[in-house]
Amino acid sequence: MPLGETAFESTPVPVDASWPTFADFYRATFTDMTRLAFLLTGSADTARDLVQGSFVRLHGKWDGVAEPRAYLRRTVVNACHSHHRRLRLQRRLRGSPTSQVDVVDLGSDEMTDAIAALPYRQRAAIVLRFWHDTARQRSQPHSAAGPAPSGR
Repeated sequence: MPLGETAFESTPVPVDASWPTFADFYRATFTDMTRLAFLLTGSADTARDLVQGSFVRLHGKWDGVAEPRAYLRRTVVNACHSHHRRLRLQRRLRGSPTSQVDVVDLGSDEMTDAIAALPYRQRAAIVLRFWHDTARQRSQPHSAAGPAPSGR
């Protein structure tokens, strides 16, 4: 199944820095964060579990977090990293070769298959840079005007 056609498709909800309630924030960001976790783990079930746990962590700190979307994204990425670390440890304890990467069959889309075959850190870098566009968000954290002009 190509990246844009995963089971996590929904109508995009605009992200606002000041959410009225946690429930509104949850509804607006759950699909996006689940898709991010799916791209990092290759498993829809694991993605949903990790995102749900990340929301639970955020809920406990909801009143003290200035940027809930950034906090949640970081929590999801950390949860995916921990998931891969546990998998590596399990493979090592079972005696499986550590250089072997689990390849996820995601259909005929060659780019998706290539990303799924990458080690976790490389996969995370590509997904965060090109799918989640983290670099542009960091350079323009409060800009609603869109991308900055090139200066030419």
